[in-house]
Amino acid sequence: MRSEHKKKKKKRKTFKIIGFTLLILFVGAGVYGASVYQSLAGAISTMQGTAHKTDKRVEDIKFKSKDPFSLLILGVDERKNDSGRSDTMIVMTVNPKKESIELLSLPRDTRTEIIGKGTTDKMNHAYAYGGVAMSINTVEAYLDIPIDYYVKMNMEGFQDIVNAVGGVTVDNDMDLAYKGYTFNKGTIDLDGKEALIYSRIRKEDPRGDYGRQMRQRQVIQAVMKKGASLSTLTNYDDIFEALGKNVETNLTFNEMLSIQNNYKSSLKNIEQYTLEGDNQRVNGVWYNIVPEDTKLEAQNRVKAHLGL
Repeated sequence: MRSEHKKKKKKRKTFKIIGFTLLILFVGAGVYGASVYQSLAGAISTMQGTAHKTDKRVEDIKFKSKDPFSLLILGVDERKNDSGRSDTMIVMTVNPKKESIELLSLPRDTRTEIIGKGTTDKMNHAYAYGGVAMSINTVEAYLDIPIDYYVKMNMEGFQDIVNAVGGVTVDNDMDLAYKGYTFNKGTIDLDGKEALIYSRIRKEDPRGDYGRQMRQRQVIQAVMKKGASLSTLTNYDDIFEALGKNVETNLTFNEMLSIQNNYKSSLKNIEQYTLEGDNQRVNGVWYNIVPEDTKLEAQNRVKAHLGL
């Protein structure tokens, strides 16, 4: 019995992987055996999307050297006969040497140049004009940083991922009601549908889009923490199926394995912040106008966390 127990324990340490959930890089999970490993590899093969290599780096990222890297999270609502817009745009920077992850929310209505389109528009329109590639190029230019990787999430399918990890728990800072759902102030448990509704509330919150961004980051972080729990492995088939159907990325399976092996310490500290501006009307259209000093401050913070 003791020998068998040791074998099982050894198996649990054999494969350490990062599978990701939303919005979401960094769901650390211990893989118990070959069947789980193969199931994850199969799911990730269906996630492979647009190839991307930033031209803002002189040298490639070396995971074994624990180089800091960036990842753009795009939450997209794509409906029939509509190219969709990235209403959620979050830049995640990962620095294992500082043992931290930072999540910067970019308001969807931020007025900026759309790189490759030659126009000035709302930042989230970049996706409608040119998909993932134009979104990445626009964010890179706006923040003056390299975007190394991306994760695109189908927001309608996000509820499947939340359900697959058994729901999430968040701390709600105000009483909210939306579409027949009531979210009381305090610690609340959310299933997939509730998490989707909770993360979409905007007009009912006096903070508007900033409040919505905060809730989106809350849910993302809750999924990351829940996914890192070994207990979720009992549902690994559901988790991998939900990821495969609703997530697209340019990260390969081997890159995820290498990240899990070398970057796990980054999960110790997760900080969230938002690029804030003022709502202003330009030519009859409302935009989020970010002051230059605020933009520069955000650029410097992201660069510092990337070690640039």
